[in-house]
Amino acid sequence: MRIDILLQALGQRNSLSGGYKNQSPSAASSIFSSFQSYLEQEMNGYSPASASVDASTSKSSGLFLNPEAQSRYNAAAPVHHTASSTASPSFSGDYDSMIQNSAERHNVDPDLVRAVIQQESSFDSNARSHAGAMGLMQLMPGTANYLNVSDPYNPAQNIEGGTKYLKQMLDKYDGDKSLALAAYNAGPGNVDQHNGIPPFSETQSYVPSVLSKYNNMA
Repeated sequence: MRIDILLQALGQRNSLSGGYKNQSPSAASSIFSSFQSYLEQEMNGYSPASASVDASTSKSSGLFLNPEAQSRYNAAAPVHHTASSTASPSFSGDYDSMIQNSAERHNVDPDLVRAVIQQESSFDSNARSHAGAMGLMQLMPGTANYLNVSDPYNPAQNIEGGTKYLKQMLDKYDGDKSLALAAYNAGPGNVDQHNGIPPFSETQSYVPSVLSKYNNMA
């Protein structure tokens, strides 16, 4: 969540309009209401590992006056979409020892980790989504930092960070794989808000797709 960019936009609007003291009460109230609304949306949908799939750059269109600031916010917005990749699942053999080590360290079924990687990047360690998610398990920049992953394109670091987060979601939802995967894709805030798998088309297809891959690995 880029609160710094939101604050910058709010400051720009204040400066360009001559300061809050020169604005009508209704205009000032509108600005603060907009900022509060966006802040609440960010907090509600934020996920350290991926982020809300229903977040839209259009929601910030009324907050930014400077196109450059708008562009910076859009680039940093917490939107997660699985990267498209033509890499073959057979590449999984290149990462088996890394997957096994991280899975054992965090007590996660290694086949579940493999299924997530296959879904997220098709085992392409250089995969990058249009939203900026990176590497095998498609970690957003803020996520990588949260998980102490300094190089998301490093397979060992990415697998370790992604597996660690997957374990956190499994623990949060008492081992329920469906809810954990939904949280990995859409964020735990959305899972909690909807008391189950969120009604986002991507998440609705993501969960059964990963589980199908997982079951086929058994």
